[in-house]
Amino acid sequence: MMIGVNVKVRDGLWAAGTLALALVTLVAPLGRPVHWWLIVASAVWAAALVPISARWPRWAILLTAPLNAVNNLLAIAPTSLVIFRAARSVRKQSQLWALIGVTAVLQAAFSGLHAWRAGDGLTEYLLGAAFTVIFLLIFPAVAGGLIGRRKPLTQVLMERNDYLEHARALTASTARSDTRAHIASEMHDMLSHRLRQLTAHASALEHSAAVQAPELREQVELIRKTSAVAMDELREILGVLGSIEADEDAGTRADVERLVAASADAGMSVHLDWSGDDLADADARLRRAVHRVVREALTNVHKHAPSARTRVSVQVAERVHVEVVNGPSTAPRGGGTRRGLIGLEERVELIGGSLLAGPFAGGFRVAAELPLHPVAQEETGAAGTVAEAPPPPITAEVLTVPRVVGSGCLATLSVVPALGTAFVLLVVAIFSRPEMTRQEFDAFQVSVAHEEEVTETFGFGVPSDHIGCFRYHARNEADRDFELCFDRKGVLTAKKELPR
Repeated sequence: MMIGVNVKVRDGLWAAGTLALALVTLVAPLGRPVHWWLIVASAVWAAALVPISARWPRWAILLTAPLNAVNNLLAIAPTSLVIFRAARSVRKQSQLWALIGVTAVLQAAFSGLHAWRAGDGLTEYLLGAAFTVIFLLIFPAVAGGLIGRRKPLTQVLMERNDYLEHARALTASTARSDTRAHIASEMHDMLSHRLRQLTAHASALEHSAAVQAPELREQVELIRKTSAVAMDELREILGVLGSIEADEDAGTRADVERLVAASADAGMSVHLDWSGDDLADADARLRRAVHRVVREALTNVHKHAPSARTRVSVQVAERVHVEVVNGPSTAPRGGGTRRGLIGLEERVELIGGSLLAGPFAGGFRVAAELPLHPVAQEETGAAGTVAEAPPPPITAEVLTVPRVVGSGCLATLSVVPALGTAFVLLVVAIFSRPEMTRQEFDAFQVSVAHEEEVTETFGFGVPSDHIGCFRYHARNEADRDFELCFDRKGVLTAKKELPR
C-alpha cells in the first residue's frame, strides 16, 4: 500500500514539474511565439501524459506526437521521459518498435504542420524533425526497451537460482543420508554380531552358574539382560540412521504386550490397559516412540522399584497417550542419572509430542502424549546432523544494482539529450530578453527588413495582439515598446512604437 502511495506522489510531482516547465514559454518564448492558450494547452497535455504512461503506456507513446504541432519546446522535451517509462512496460519488442515507427511518422506530420504555419524552410523543418525523432523518441525508447527486457530476465534468473538452491539442498540431504546409511551398515555388521555372541555366551553362562555357582546367578543374569538391551538400542539407532527398518510390529499392541509379559516374567507385578485401535498401520516413528517409552519406563521400574505394582496404559484417539505408573516399592531405591529419560524426551519431541516424568502418589509416573500423525521433520537430531544456515536470498535488487554500471548507463545516456535540451532551453528562455535600442528600431525599413535579420540579433519578441506582430522592449526607455509585424514570407510590413 505504501509503495502505491509513493508512486502516486512521484507521478504527481513529475506532472507538476512538467506543467511548470512548459508554462515558462508564456513569459520567455523560444522560437516563434504562439498564442498563450496553445502554450497552456500543450503544457497540460504534456503533464497529463505522466499518469497515462503508467496505465496506458502504448497510448502515451502515440499521444506525444501532437505536441510537435505547437512551438513549445519546453513541453516537448519532458516527453522523452514519458516514452522511456512507457517503453519499459511494453514487453513485446515487435509491438514496441511498431509503436515507435507510427509515432515517428505522426511527429514528422505534426512538425510539418507547424513548419507550414510558421513559414519555416525545408532544411529547418528536417533538422527539427530529425532531432525530435532521434533524441527525444528513439533514444528513450531503446533504453526503456532494454530495461523492460531486463525485468523478466531477472525473474527467470531468480527462479533458476531457487531451483539450483533446492537441488543443492536435495543433493546435500541425499549425501547425508548415504553417509548415515554407510555408518549404520558398518555398525550393524560389526557390533550386532558381537552383541549376539555376548548374549549367547551370557545365556550359556547363566545356565552353568545356576548349577555350579548359584551366588553368581544374579550378576550373570544382569549381563545377559544388559546385552539384550544393548542389542535393542543398537537396532533403534540403526533405524534412526535409516539403514534398517524398525521391527515391523514395534509399538503395536502385540509388541507392548510382549514388553509387559517380559517384565512380568522378570518378577514385576505389571498389567496393561489398551484402549482404542491398534497401531499396526501407524507411522513407524510413532510406533518406535511408543515402544521406547514403554520399554524405558519398565526398565526404570525394574531398576528402581522392582517390587512395586505397575500399570501400563495406552490410549489411541486423536492423539496417543502412553503412561507407565508404578506405586511405592518396599525395596531400596537405586540411584540414577536420568540420561534415559532425557534421551526419551528428546525422541518424543522430535515427532511433535511431549513427555512428563516425575514422582506420583508415592511412586513414579512416565506419561507421553504423541501425535497420531507425526510432523514431517525427520529425526535428524538423534543422528547428530546440524542444519545449514540458508544462503542470503537473491532479489531483483541484488541482481540489478551491479548491472547499472553496464546497461544501466545506456538508459542514463539516452535520457541526457532530453534533460540537456530542457535545461538549455530553460536557461535561454530565462536569460534572453527581447529588447532593442531606438537606433536599432529605426534602422529596420518596411518591405526591406526580413524577420530572420531581427530574430538572429534580438530573438523572438513577445506575441502582440495582432497576428504576425512581436513586441520588443525599448532599451533604456522604461515606458516604451517597439512592435514589428511580418507577413507569411517574413518581410517586415509595419512597425510602430507602443506605450508599455
